[in-house]
Amino acid sequence: MNRPVRTRSGPTLTDTAYVHIERMIIHGEIEPLTFVSEADFMEWTGLGRTPVREAVHRLARERMVEIHPSRGILIPEISVESELRILEMRRVLDPWATRLACERATPGERDEMRDLAETLGTENFTLSDYSETVRQTHGLILRAAHNEYLHDAMVQLQNLSRRFWTSHVTDQSEVTAGATLHRAMLTAIVREDAKEGERAATNLNDYLVDFARRVLAV
Repeated sequence: MNRPVRTRSGPTLTDTAYVHIERMIIHGEIEPLTFVSEADFMEWTGLGRTPVREAVHRLARERMVEIHPSRGILIPEISVESELRILEMRRVLDPWATRLACERATPGERDEMRDLAETLGTENFTLSDYSETVRQTHGLILRAAHNEYLHDAMVQLQNLSRRFWTSHVTDQSEVTAGATLHRAMLTAIVREDAKEGERAATNLNDYLVDFARRVLAV
């Protein structure tokens, strides 16, 4: 019987490989439309074939990579049109997740959000650091919503959307705008204000739609 590949504690080696490879893709360290191999990922992550293969198949299910048996692993492009379709889904799901988090977050989860909101309001982020903070923000919100099916549905959408945004940002003002919008979502949850949380999530969606349309216009 196959057993999960784990470190002594914490995340599995597959989780570690997944996060490492996903970050490389989102931050543009691997160019879109490039073919790579499992051996490449093993070298870049320092991990073995099994966790890398499992991570790649997970990323394929989330549309971050495409597996072509005869050619290798393709890093696909994400178009403006795809991003806008993703945002159609997020416009429904993000406000719902935020409302559930307002209603269900534990005191400990609210404390984490309060700390992260303070960071978003005070730190001068690099693009890479901010992208990881966005991951943390949405991860906290989904965890606080306490609905594993919602979590599974949204992680893929948010990661693809974050990849699109990160790959097209050219001005630090976009980071400032994004940080303000994400901070508003966290602050609403800390205050248990579901209406304000939904409004903040919708405002974020408005911004992302506008950003995608500005990319299209370039």
